[in-house]
Amino acid sequence: MNFVEVDLLGVYVAPISVMMVAVWLVQIALRRVADHFGLLRHVWHPALFVFAAYMILLSSTVLILAR
Repeated sequence: MNFVEVDLLGVYVAPISVMMVAVWLVQIALRRVADHFGLLRHVWHPALFVFAAYMILLSSTVLILAR
């Protein structure tokens, strides 16, 4: 596992923050698809479901990039 800081316009940013933003953008697209098809109506607590999906996506991204 070799994560190094990312240089964004002269500011060093932790790699987890870049991954969090990338996963957040992916999750926005997935949530729009779920809203379009009405999938969130069948979930008991939509906000909790979206947060859990975000955590699953983020942890999967970290594990895949750590290889």
